[in-house]
Amino acid sequence: MSLARIAGLAALVLSTQVAPAAEGYDPWPGLVQDIFNNRPMNDGTNVIGIEMPSRAEDAAIVPVTLRTKLSPGDNRRIISITLVIDQNPAPMAAKFTLGADANVSEIATRVRVNNYTDVHAVAELSDGKLYMVKTYVKASGGCSAPAAKNAEEANNRLGQMRYRQFAKSAEGPASALREAQIMIGHPNNSGLQMDQVTQLYIPAFFVNELRLWQDDSPVLSMEGGISISEDPNIRFTYVSNGAKRFRAEAKDTGGHVFQREWKADESGS
Repeated sequence: MSLARIAGLAALVLSTQVAPAAEGYDPWPGLVQDIFNNRPMNDGTNVIGIEMPSRAEDAAIVPVTLRTKLSPGDNRRIISITLVIDQNPAPMAAKFTLGADANVSEIATRVRVNNYTDVHAVAELSDGKLYMVKTYVKASGGCSAPAAKNAEEANNRLGQMRYRQFAKSAEGPASALREAQIMIGHPNNSGLQMDQVTQLYIPAFFVNELRLWQDDSPVLSMEGGISISEDPNIRFTYVSNGAKRFRAEAKDTGGHVFQREWKADESGS
């Protein structure tokens, strides 16, 4: 099932109140069928790790970190990682596709969590198999929480991108491990938030695609949904190929395309 279709299902719950998930109900088997076409799930303990707080301080901006755990001698590579928040109205939060030569080993972002829920990370490897791990998060109301910024402020920042590089070239060779961050100004409206003045639901409007390159070599791409928090923020590690430029392109459900380019070894706004 595509993210667009899953996001559309969120409209079915617009007229309902956020409520705890039904006790004993496990949506995961159905999600395996809908999102992964019922492909077999293997234990991913030695493949991928997922870290989230067991109880969220703010359900609208819950941090999540995904780490690759393949041993150095393993000749397989992770092709993609799908993040699924089981009890969210649109459970498929994001699918990250890793550049073949970028050696991405960690991805961190912030998500909305609507109910107490299992959160699954599913890695697809070059052997054609899926590997799954999960964690449990206690949070509620994240998808319907009011935006942190007002509409005018959000529109003024729409599509503004910032890039930060945390490892400087002087600290090691061009092939050294780098850590970088991309931040995008965007309301990422979930479709479940209510305008406090009009008492009407704000239509879903979110970044649904992000692509990153070093020169022309893909580093990381994300297919995003309504569960990614306001002002999407992606922090990741990768191995530099000596590129001079770092490029980003983002698209949203309103048809906007945002593009920026920076010098690879310099942070910029």
